[in-house]
Amino acid sequence: MCNANVATIERKAMTFNVQKYNVYDGPGVRTLVFFKGCPLRCKWCANPEGLEGQYQVMFKRDSCIDCGACVSVCPASIHTFSKELKHEVNRSIDCIGCRKCESICTESALSIVGNLKTVREIMEIIEEDREFYNVSGGGVTLGGGEVLMQTEFAANLLMACKQEGINTAIETCGYTKLESILKVAKFTDLFLFDIKHIDPERHYMLTGVRTKQILENLKELLHLGYNVKVRMPLLKGINDNQDEIERVIAFLMPFRDYKNFKGVDLLSYHKLGVNKYTQLGKEYPIKEDPSLSSEELNMIESWVEKYEFKVSVIKH
Repeated sequence: MCNANVATIERKAMTFNVQKYNVYDGPGVRTLVFFKGCPLRCKWCANPEGLEGQYQVMFKRDSCIDCGACVSVCPASIHTFSKELKHEVNRSIDCIGCRKCESICTESALSIVGNLKTVREIMEIIEEDREFYNVSGGGVTLGGGEVLMQTEFAANLLMACKQEGINTAIETCGYTKLESILKVAKFTDLFLFDIKHIDPERHYMLTGVRTKQILENLKELLHLGYNVKVRMPLLKGINDNQDEIERVIAFLMPFRDYKNFKGVDLLSYHKLGVNKYTQLGKEYPIKEDPSLSSEELNMIESWVEKYEFKVSVIKH
């Protein structure tokens, strides 16, 4: 294990998943650690269970047989019955994460999202796949949610990885104080940095925050020599027109020939997270289908390539 002190490695962070054998979020085969909590509310978010920083109940209505077992064991009284004797989840009550309802549910209709993990516990999972990292040039990527909402823990985890010779990356929206992003930068081999929309007002409508802090952090990382790859999630009718793409290119053009600017990933929209909204008692904000065809993605790729940027299309 790492040489960090015991207090550091026993500090806990709220996570919601550890995904092995990831090949989309950084070089090689990677272990992707998902952190709970995010300052943005992107309308297309594929991980709505990562938005809030606390435990949450995910409920599959179609799997529930209304047996009532969860009602009797929940110490917070989150689970109730309606007048029609149907199981309901009271979303106004905070889940305490005891997982008693999850354990007693015979139909797997309930699951609790959120795990408090120490650096030591996460490192034990990461170390299981060291051989894959060594063979593929892979490593560990921290994502979310937004990992930089738990900066101190992220820095400690990244430091532990570097002490063990493991490549590190962060997938971030960039909306944080500069001091927070620099705190993790010295232990980060690659930043996967999102540009969701270049226009500040349009960005606010889509995500709930404006772009000023995000773009300033991106420029600072590049000026300071940290490795950065820009990621652009693409949605039809939202940020896929040529004018929008060329405005992003104009912003990035001063950095095109920087050795630490690693190019642009174009992220194709997908619907993998849609069913999670229903399980969390939320409504999916996007009604239409903003998917882009392969032809449309290839055209956008050509717009970027025209300016001699390194560019890749990523499809999950």
